[in-house]
Amino acid sequence: MQLIPYLMFREGKCREAFAFYAQALRGEIVSTATYGDMGPDVPEPMRPLVANVHLRVGDASIMGADAMENPDGQATTSVNIEVDSIAEAERVFAMMCEGGLIRMPLAETAWSPRFGMFDDRYGQPWMINCRLPTA
Repeated sequence: MQLIPYLMFREGKCREAFAFYAQALRGEIVSTATYGDMGPDVPEPMRPLVANVHLRVGDASIMGADAMENPDGQATTSVNIEVDSIAEAERVFAMMCEGGLIRMPLAETAWSPRFGMFDDRYGQPWMINCRLPTA
C-alpha cells in the first residue's frame, strides 16, 4: 500500500501544472486520463480536462486532476491510498468511508479497476485507487 498526495486543480490547470512538475522535478508522467475517457455522459466542457494524472519521481509519486466541482474555487489536496488488489480496495474503502461522505462510489474507471472518493468521518478527503500489477 502507498499513500500518495492527490492535487485537485481549478480552472483546468492540472495538465499545465503536471507538465511543469515533471520538468522541474525530473519526473515522468506515467499515465493521464481525461474526463472524456470516462464515457459519453460527461458534459462537453469537462471532456478535455484531466480526470487523473500520475507523476513518478524516483520512488515517489503525486497524482492530480481538474476539479469537476469545487464550490469555493480553491485548489484542494487529498491523500490517495494506492492498493494492489480489488479486494483490498473494497476493504479499505468500506472501513475508511464509514460515517463519512462518499463523493464517488468505488467503481471501475478509465485508469483503475476500482477507484472511489470520500470525506472521512473527520471531514478529510481521501481516494482509493487500485493498480493491478503489470506483466
